[in-house]
Amino acid sequence: MPVYKNLFILGGAMILRTRLLLASWAQFTLVLLAALAASDLFAQQSSSPAPAPVQAANPVGFPPPMNWTTEEDHQNMMDQLGIKALRPGPGGNESAPNHANYDESKANPFLDLPDALTLKNGKKVTSAEMWWKQRRPEIVEDFESEVVGRIPTDVPKVTWTVTNTENAVVASRPVIKQQLVGHVNNASYPLINVDIQMLLVRPADAAAPVPVMMMFGRGDFARAGAAPLPFVIPGAPGSPGSDPPATEQLITDGWGYAYVNPASIQADNGAGLTRGIIGLVNKGQPRKPDDWGTLRAWAWGASRGLDYLEIDKAIDAKHVGIEGVSRNGKAALVAMAFDTRFALVLVGSSGEGGAKLHRRNFGEAVENLTGSGGYHWMAGTFLKYGAAGATFGSKNAGDLPVDAHELIALCAPRLTFISYGVPEKGDAKWLDQQGSFMATVAAGPVFQLLGAKDLGVPDDYRTAKMPPVKLGLLDGELAWRQHDGGHTDGPNWKYFIVWADKFLHHKPTFLPVAAQQVAPPPADQPAPRTDPNSLIAHEQLLEKARKDHIVIYFEGDSITRRWGATDYPELLANWKQNFFGWNAADFGWGADKTENILWRLENGEFDGVNPKVIVLLAGTNNVGNHVPATGADAKVAEVTGGLQAILRVLQAKAPDATIILMAIFPRNDDPAVLPIIERINENLSKLSDGKKIRYLNINDKLADRDGKLFDGMMNADKLHPALKGYQVWADVLKPILTELLGPPAKEDHAPPPTGDPSAAH
Repeated sequence: MPVYKNLFILGGAMILRTRLLLASWAQFTLVLLAALAASDLFAQQSSSPAPAPVQAANPVGFPPPMNWTTEEDHQNMMDQLGIKALRPGPGGNESAPNHANYDESKANPFLDLPDALTLKNGKKVTSAEMWWKQRRPEIVEDFESEVVGRIPTDVPKVTWTVTNTENAVVASRPVIKQQLVGHVNNASYPLINVDIQMLLVRPADAAAPVPVMMMFGRGDFARAGAAPLPFVIPGAPGSPGSDPPATEQLITDGWGYAYVNPASIQADNGAGLTRGIIGLVNKGQPRKPDDWGTLRAWAWGASRGLDYLEIDKAIDAKHVGIEGVSRNGKAALVAMAFDTRFALVLVGSSGEGGAKLHRRNFGEAVENLTGSGGYHWMAGTFLKYGAAGATFGSKNAGDLPVDAHELIALCAPRLTFISYGVPEKGDAKWLDQQGSFMATVAAGPVFQLLGAKDLGVPDDYRTAKMPPVKLGLLDGELAWRQHDGGHTDGPNWKYFIVWADKFLHHKPTFLPVAAQQVAPPPADQPAPRTDPNSLIAHEQLLEKARKDHIVIYFEGDSITRRWGATDYPELLANWKQNFFGWNAADFGWGADKTENILWRLENGEFDGVNPKVIVLLAGTNNVGNHVPATGADAKVAEVTGGLQAILRVLQAKAPDATIILMAIFPRNDDPAVLPIIERINENLSKLSDGKKIRYLNINDKLADRDGKLFDGMMNADKLHPALKGYQVWADVLKPILTELLGPPAKEDHAPPPTGDPSAAH
């Protein structure tokens, strides 16, 4: 593949230049090394120490960087602050003597949080202008001086180099992948080299600039379509039986995505503080107490990535988001809070130092972040709040001038989604989901003041309780959802994307010609629908399948779906009128082809249902509304094969059920496809054995011999049945159902109907 070397000089205020002036041979060598190093991007930061950014050879006249251990650097910061002893942080092992508190009655030793809408002089903030000009700067100052540290004013500029560009496929869509390196000018201290590693992937067939989600994570081409590696446990993106990776969902929905590798910015340990971007600015020397910590450094690196996206004309730079999980979730929240150019954030399982209240005595505590294991994330001054003895006495979480709700409030009024999983699946109690919910509720008044909608929780943050698992509070710009998975935000991506689309008024726009470059999956092989709306619908249908008492199982596409769907109330009333007492459940989903139905059947929607009767109508979306270039014969064979594959799955999972195999209905949006439909139906008729598979063709009641639809049978689209058409179908089905099941009962125990999730928005 060719290597493109488009060079951009970017800093806090971006400067675009067309040529890079090399002041010396040494600088030229460093830029060349940056370009070559870009082909090997590191994995997302995990709990184990990551490789530190490259240290250059020692030029004459520059003192070497301090080579301390984490413990030595930690002790140095304690000495600078006059701290003699720190309280040990609680342990995660509940059988240990110093284990964390998980008793909710002891979780709130500090009754009140700092008021986000009260100035330090005691005056209430009553307008957006007061927030932006007075209160927000106060909160920013407190976080910089006491919590996450200050970014120095002399951070060097960043030169972005596009080192590789490839055409590839993600989620069956063509994409363009660019590998980039952001070289930080190290002329002031050549002994430390920092090259920010970023991968940018966007749809190749987008008809307009695309929004982008930037994620702290891995960025090599080999896994460009995969999810970030750390914290991926069963239930996370990419694991068997779970949702497709967030990357596939984003591309399907017309978004791009970028990975920024935090390890290429700053190492995740205290020993690395004299290297990386923090060490480069400090010329290899230890931090001062209010210098930035690793979280702020990672956030700074994400902002430099956003600098590049702002000059890429293929990107909608006004709609760039930031995402992370665990420690990367903390960094994502910090990036969003301090850089108002980010339009949205997904904060996953961030815990202490993220969305969790510092003042909560539950799980991880401030003392865990003042000890040697986590202090490097924060400003040195943060150690004061874990001090048991010092020249200033002692301090605790209650002495902090700010708390996590104000970090969330700094994101207002932009889109802010707080995500957690459940302890039973690995999102440990240690993270304090309840404390994070309280912080999110407490941030709400700031969102309201700025004209945005908060969670809509009527309770005060002191008494607010989390909603049930999987019940999202997604009606406002501030959102919360606890999924039923583990230490990941994977199960929440489909909700996040739909939520973001609603507020950003985003709809995917693809160029139809370019989209045809990717071959569709075979009709007889399972293939998921990766758009977020379909994934939410799948989750709802899984819940429906887990209910008992389903006797009749309807399967198919939108023709089947609409009959028993909540978003078509007139048709739903007809469904109940015809099938009440037979415990019928509708599992159709709009726009599904046979391969998509196969995937749903193979991924839980039919497991353990064991119905007595299955009604299957599918295949019209495979036929389409035109004769394909490959010819009618190939299309007939393809659709027939897809339906045969569905029958095999149904019979394997429910061998005692009787399958009513419906003929594909006539469609008049293009009469040229009617002969194809007739030939497929002829093939389907031969699959009937008269016992376990019964073929049912009602097309002569819907259309004349030439396939022309009778008046009132179909909607204006000439594809979907109108109420009259559904009643014709019911009138033919009911005698067969009575034969197989007997007359309907006086009561019905079928699960409640579902609908199109997007209809709720």
